[in-house]
Amino acid sequence: MRLKEIKRITGKIKLVTGLHIGAGDTEIHIGGTDNPVVKHPITGEPYIPGSSLKGKIRSLLELKSGLITEDGKALSMKNLQNASSEEQLKYGKRIIKLFGTSGADEKLKIEIGPTRVSFSDCFITEKTRKKVEKGEAVLTEVKAENFINRITGTAEHPRFTERVPAGIEFDFCITIKEFEGDEEDNLIDLLLEGMKLLEHDALGGSGSRGYGRVKFSFEDEEIKEKFKRIKPF
Repeated sequence: MRLKEIKRITGKIKLVTGLHIGAGDTEIHIGGTDNPVVKHPITGEPYIPGSSLKGKIRSLLELKSGLITEDGKALSMKNLQNASSEEQLKYGKRIIKLFGTSGADEKLKIEIGPTRVSFSDCFITEKTRKKVEKGEAVLTEVKAENFINRITGTAEHPRFTERVPAGIEFDFCITIKEFEGDEEDNLIDLLLEGMKLLEHDALGGSGSRGYGRVKFSFEDEEIKEKFKRIKPF
């Protein structure tokens, strides 16, 4: 297996609605928020972890494949054995080739090879940073979430969630390794399909409440046009 090329896909992620990717802070501070967003430990600026982007895009493609079983785990050799058609089997293998498989799937790992795609953490753009410095934008906001009493119709037990507001932009960089024989799998097309699915869904938490709607833009004109033409369904 010979590595031919490493391709970079770069661009921006614009928040259409507020985004909450939690920091995992279980301590509630007096006067603070119950659910802070993840922030860079030095700058204190919010960012989108590459793992969050990768995980959501992969899960959406796996759901589309129809191969996910009741255990909800990532695609594996076990899932592929349940494929009902050659087309479904090929689609599942493309997903695993792009995102990788666990060490337990030794046979599949030998057949498919190493993970092709890598996602970098996404930090706020320089343009956004300058807007914040001028007081034209803020990087976080706090939104109260309430439980509605079904009998009285009143809001109860408010919980304060921190999120990154709509309009904030992040730079993203995704790399794809291309090995000999990968050409026919069109892995970049599969990745773009997953990103298009994400535009139709949500990133981070509370997506059913309207959080996490995002829009991708691309620096490469060819990729940009290809993305526009994708219809995932």
